[in-house]
Amino acid sequence: MEHAKKPAKKKEIIVAITGASGSAYAKRLIEELYKSRDVNTYVLVSNTGKTVYRMEIGQDIEKDLPESIKIYNEQDFSVPFISGSHMFYAMVVVPCSMSTLASIAHGTGINIIHRTADVCLKEKRKLILVPRETPLNMVHLKNMMICAGMGATIMPAMPGFYNAPKTVSDIVNFMVSRIMDHLEITHDLMTRWKEPPPNA
Repeated sequence: MEHAKKPAKKKEIIVAITGASGSAYAKRLIEELYKSRDVNTYVLVSNTGKTVYRMEIGQDIEKDLPESIKIYNEQDFSVPFISGSHMFYAMVVVPCSMSTLASIAHGTGINIIHRTADVCLKEKRKLILVPRETPLNMVHLKNMMICAGMGATIMPAMPGFYNAPKTVSDIVNFMVSRIMDHLEITHDLMTRWKEPPPNA
């Protein structure tokens, strides 16, 4: 007698939105994750992140995302992700403000974004930080080095242009595609770099 196969467990991915500019990256990433049948997406958003999202997207985040996606306030310490015993797959902080970067680097754990990132680091889970700031001072750079040294992936919002983007969406898609690659989730957001044809 054949036993029915258990359905594969979906990857739990946490997207954290903080107060840096770059809400479009978060919005597009969440849209792509939502389309994936293999992912359950949860959103953590700081108070400043909500304000910047409203300014840049023109809509409150609670009204802009699909209703089935749970959005947690930064002080909701009832969330399961702040415990290492809860087995989620990965976290992406996008955009990542410099204050959030500093809190993650130094383990302050002031809100659930910092605490969840700390869980990623101590449990050796995927943590992708997408800082959006320029220019960078020495403190910013040192904090990135600290986080990278603990295992985080530092992926500054530096889109490439070899795919000849024609719209802002093309530029956003480039960055989101790189995040999706590191989450090991298939997508068709961009044309990948290829070897040029002979005699090009």
